[in-house]
Amino acid sequence: MVNTIGARLQAKGVLSDADLQKALNIQSEIGGKLGAILIRIGAASESLVLTTLAEQLDLPLVGHNLDTPEPLHIVECCREHNIDIEWMLDQKVLVWQTASTDNKLICASRDPLADGLLSSLEMLCPTMEIMPGFVLSQDYDALARSVDKFKNEYSFAASESESYLKELAEEAPTIELVNNLFAQAVDANASDIHFEPEEHSFRVRFRSDGVLTTRLTLGREKFDALVSRIKLISGMDIAERRLPQDGSISTRAGGQEIDIRVSALPGVFGESMVLRLLPKDRKQLSLEKLGMAPDQMAMMSKLVRQPHGIVLVTGPTGSGKSTTLYTALDESNENDKKIITVENPVEFKLEGITQTQTNEEIGLTFAACLRTILRQDPDVIMIGEIRDLETAEIAMQASITGHLVLSTLHTNDSLSAFARLIDMGVEPFMAATPVIATQAQRLVRKLCNHCAEPATTLPPDAQDIAQLAQQCGLQQPAAWRVAKGCSECQGTGYRGRIGIYELIEIKDKMRALILAQRPVSEMYELAKSQGYRNLYEDGMLKAYMGLTSVEEVFRVCRTGDAGEL
Repeated sequence: MVNTIGARLQAKGVLSDADLQKALNIQSEIGGKLGAILIRIGAASESLVLTTLAEQLDLPLVGHNLDTPEPLHIVECCREHNIDIEWMLDQKVLVWQTASTDNKLICASRDPLADGLLSSLEMLCPTMEIMPGFVLSQDYDALARSVDKFKNEYSFAASESESYLKELAEEAPTIELVNNLFAQAVDANASDIHFEPEEHSFRVRFRSDGVLTTRLTLGREKFDALVSRIKLISGMDIAERRLPQDGSISTRAGGQEIDIRVSALPGVFGESMVLRLLPKDRKQLSLEKLGMAPDQMAMMSKLVRQPHGIVLVTGPTGSGKSTTLYTALDESNENDKKIITVENPVEFKLEGITQTQTNEEIGLTFAACLRTILRQDPDVIMIGEIRDLETAEIAMQASITGHLVLSTLHTNDSLSAFARLIDMGVEPFMAATPVIATQAQRLVRKLCNHCAEPATTLPPDAQDIAQLAQQCGLQQPAAWRVAKGCSECQGTGYRGRIGIYELIEIKDKMRALILAQRPVSEMYELAKSQGYRNLYEDGMLKAYMGLTSVEEVFRVCRTGDAGEL
């Protein structure tokens, strides 16, 4: 090996015979490794020697073919594996883990194969595979200085240990704070709770009726305890702060049994936590309570009783698509059909319906579930979301072979669903033939009945909306109202939400346009001639009835052509 490093350096033309002989003479007199001697006598640079040694021994070199680690990751690795940081620095070595899911530890040093080094680490970490590597002195010094700086903040002191975090999470004030926030969120009819850390404080925000409002701002020193409490009760790794995590909680708050989905995302000032609240006791819903007009209710009721075909509900995240499908399924469930759903996650439990939750970590994808569901003799299949070509193709085949399929899709308007399917790779014929209807929807806030006031000015198209109301069979007179704000609605002027919809039944003329891949605007012209109304018009009907305000309709959708919504 001695001759090999010398020979390799000579082959590169960077080491003279005289320098090599001088180094060999010193080695024979006092011992030591040839590479270190060459560096000491100035015959070769450390960078060149370590690069050559790395090539010779097939080991990585930090900064070359091994990424430079973050100092914090080194400290956290030591903390996790009970490696004394002072011992590590005394050994002139750096230890870190490439990923939390990996069982490999990198051990980087100028001499990673030094006697006793690897064996010591193997004794400390018997379950880990130790991978040696080289690091240049200048890189080591810089990292060691940063590690020394961080070690006081992330040492094995109780303030950062897992046991201490558990103690914080189980303290009475922390438990009381978390439970109180859950209860407040239920009382405020919030769908989500956001915990957002900043440099010196953190804030808690509730999403009520689709709008985020700040509920509380506290000092940063309380944040770790609060996050640790939520992690503990949701089944997360309380000590993991570098990777995203998901968890779930079942609890009672505000007099209700609720399920809570928890998501943690690492950020600059700490982990952002978002909690989605899902009441277990779902209120009895109907298409009318969701906000569907009589003509839309009649069409949807007819569609969900069809023997086969696909009904697609489109809209952005949080627009109530799943709730619409749940309600339609519930109303059509007359105990004479086998109804199976595949969802991620199952948000509401429905009696008499088989519900399946996907789990991609074990390969239980939408497509995998659907292939099995088709062997379960279903009449109706609900797919939580069509998100890839394989799922789309199985859904199309299922509808063609005699099943009714209900699903959601992320598009801005109803007829753009076909362009989305074709973009996925579905053939135009397969996209057009099985789909019997598409629906787009949004949620608008309902005016607070305690404080809403009659509007003093009407929108410019008020007369057109009045005519549209007559065409839809609405007999009530106009009741335009505006938001004011009171204690019942926390000063917002709104309480609760209602849906606005555009529902289009796909008939032969529309299928011909889809097969020819005509522009969406042309499809909407045909839909208009068949009595369709767009999201804006349906929203304005809700404002005409006094259910919401014109300003709220403008906030949610534009007045442009239907195809632009």
